[in-house]
Amino acid sequence: MSSTGTRRLTTAQALVRFLAAQYTERDGVRHRLIAGTWGIFGHGNVAGVGQALVEYGGVMPFHQGRNEQAMVHAAVGYARQLNRLSAQAVTTSIGPGATNLVTGAALATVNRLPVLLLPGDYFASHAAGPLLQQLEHPVEADVSVNDALRPVSRYFDRINRPEALLASALRAMRVLADPAETGAVTLALPQDVQAEAFDWPEEFFADRVWRVRRPAPDPEELTEAVQALRAARRPLIVAGGGVHHSEAETALTALVDATGIPVASTQAGKGALRHDHPADLGGIGHTGTAVADDLARTADLVIGVGTRYSDFTTASGTLFQDPGVRFLNLNITAFDAHKLAARTLVCDARAGLTALTEALSGHRVPSSYEDEYRAGRGRWEEKVRAAFRADDDSAVPTQTQVLGALDAVVGDEDVVINAAGSLPGDLHKLWRSRSPRQYHLEYGYSCMGYEIPAALGVQQAAPGTAVWALVGDGTYLMNPTEIVTAVQENLPVKLILVQNHGYASIGGLSESVGAERFGTDYRHRAADGTFTGAPLPVDLAANAASLGMDVLRAKTVRELREALATARAATRPTCVHVETEAARDALPAEAWWDVPVAEVSAREPATDARARYEQAVADRRHHL
Repeated sequence: MSSTGTRRLTTAQALVRFLAAQYTERDGVRHRLIAGTWGIFGHGNVAGVGQALVEYGGVMPFHQGRNEQAMVHAAVGYARQLNRLSAQAVTTSIGPGATNLVTGAALATVNRLPVLLLPGDYFASHAAGPLLQQLEHPVEADVSVNDALRPVSRYFDRINRPEALLASALRAMRVLADPAETGAVTLALPQDVQAEAFDWPEEFFADRVWRVRRPAPDPEELTEAVQALRAARRPLIVAGGGVHHSEAETALTALVDATGIPVASTQAGKGALRHDHPADLGGIGHTGTAVADDLARTADLVIGVGTRYSDFTTASGTLFQDPGVRFLNLNITAFDAHKLAARTLVCDARAGLTALTEALSGHRVPSSYEDEYRAGRGRWEEKVRAAFRADDDSAVPTQTQVLGALDAVVGDEDVVINAAGSLPGDLHKLWRSRSPRQYHLEYGYSCMGYEIPAALGVQQAAPGTAVWALVGDGTYLMNPTEIVTAVQENLPVKLILVQNHGYASIGGLSESVGAERFGTDYRHRAADGTFTGAPLPVDLAANAASLGMDVLRAKTVRELREALATARAATRPTCVHVETEAARDALPAEAWWDVPVAEVSAREPATDARARYEQAVADRRHHL
């Protein structure tokens, strides 16, 4: 340290030291904003950020990844578990290491979850070039592969001079900590600049607190919202992920207890009410419950809380069928609040729900409406019990029976993670969420390969919690590499590996749209191109064991129950491998989802599917 109030460090050293001093604060509780860094090193970052992480290892924890996309997924799982109040950084080399970040960045931004990306880049001085793995553009010399991260980042900058970091680092932190703007943030780091020394002001390294606001609703918007709610006879709340991010579950429960308004949830919002609350209807939309979707069709006011209304939630404009249905959206992001031509309450979810409860004092929905949805809840619970029930313990389990066996084992605070395949539909319909953070579905991007690395991030954020990653064989083959990291860091995640020999979800969708399940089976192919029906000789359980997991093979319902109980008590990474019945018994979709079908075809399955499509799409409406 010099006597002039500056500190001479490389740019990478200064960045790591700066990140270690950043905090968020909400409701008087402080959190590290960047709690650790994931990294895979190459020539684009090993001498810069890599050396800086050695220099400041005492204040910046490091986690060694195996796949760049997976590192982002792990960081996203960490941030979601901690309600976006703490995040992690991810550093990669130039070239393929950097471009492998794009899918993870898109997932983070789509789901409004913070992650800081630090990819290496070309020489800012252009003194060396073309570099190994550098993309050369014949016209735009300042373009690199990192520019692919621009559209999937909420903030992007390339730090071409050390002093540029002073302003850019602060802007990056502001976006990461802002609940209305957060997502992936990218600081591309030219490798010569990473290693360049600069005299940094001491103030740059001082502890800095970013307060996470809880903006209150506008008084006029609140008045209009209360008027709409008092006038509604069949209101329905759609709870999204924003309820969890705001830690507004208690406020939502208070509103529902006071008014009797029922709650349906998106994939991100499930668990906003406990599953056994009298007003909890379960999931909504294409993968929703019968009771939730039936009420949605007759709702006269839909109150979206912290939801961005994906087409699964809104069933592509066909679910909300009441001729006079209107929408009231409570969201911290104005972009989402204005969807479906809604009345808006642009505010924090907890603050808005609390204000509504106070303003609606004495108001309650008609008792006949409460009786109706409670009876519907009872009928649906019977379907859940039937789907979970296994009458023959010696039989091969179905997928829903796998969920039933897990339901019987988990504790209230266990976390169940999934993202893609047929499992999200079954989970959204059937899972009984016992606590706000138990149900962890990444369905904004529905990214195959998310589950295992996300489980690592959740386990880091919630040590001592049982964390379950549920994957099918298709998802497992996409991204199993972070099993090695789980073993290396002794993260006792529990993996349930469901072997069903193909893409079950897309296979079913393919059949429904006339594509005849083409390219969705993992089976031997005959010389004429048809499938023989014989499964491939692939042993995924052996693969998981070869990567260091303890593996339990379950062939029957009884063995499955025993294996799950053993896995829950395990203190190291453990896999339960189960092969399910090929014929799935999943409950059918309760709402239509728009997937366009070929308008003309010479094949009967496609023409039949088109006729069904035209009948369904005729009911689509625009809410204006």
